[in-house]
Amino acid sequence: MVQIVFEQFVTLWVVIDPIGTIPVFVAVTAAFTTAKRARIALQAAAVSAGVLMFFLVLGQFLIDALGISLLAFQIAGGLVLFLFALTMIFGESKPGAETEGAEDAATQGSVAVFPLAVPSLASPGAMLTVVLLTDNNRFSVPEQAVTAAVMLSVILAAYLLMLAASPILKVIGTSGAAIVSRVMGMILAAVAVDTVINAIILLIKSYKV
Repeated sequence: MVQIVFEQFVTLWVVIDPIGTIPVFVAVTAAFTTAKRARIALQAAAVSAGVLMFFLVLGQFLIDALGISLLAFQIAGGLVLFLFALTMIFGESKPGAETEGAEDAATQGSVAVFPLAVPSLASPGAMLTVVLLTDNNRFSVPEQAVTAAVMLSVILAAYLLMLAASPILKVIGTSGAAIVSRVMGMILAAVAVDTVINAIILLIKSYKV
């Protein structure tokens, strides 16, 4: 059980990427006071947690309503996560990609929602991952509750890192954050491949039966 929780924590940490959010937070809140930045960090964490909880609770029902095979969704999800990982590794870094519209967002006063909550924390990859980790056919309600707790702990870590964003960024720099994001991309790619392989094995077994 401990190993499963640890694996879920690592997976969710990778897709939510709290460290990669630090430069985004600094960029979009540079003009605000310390108190205002703390409120923005709290709001971003709350919104992202709400979005991910929505997919954690209702994602499975949406799939069932559409009549999609869970194994097919798992394979498709693994492929999407793999492509998402490739963008983390080879594409523009997360700080660079998500701070492009930072000035406009700051002007509109919506930086807590965009780009911090979505897509920096509650990214499409994170939404997809919570659905896969709470598959009703593979995990019981208590196990899904554990996954929810793990996910919320990662969001809490992201919130604490946003509060300490300025000193952390001074230490690792924007380049350091980009390097960490690419390493996380490599881990996510391995997780995605493993997800696809497991789904294909189960699919083959189902045909043999």
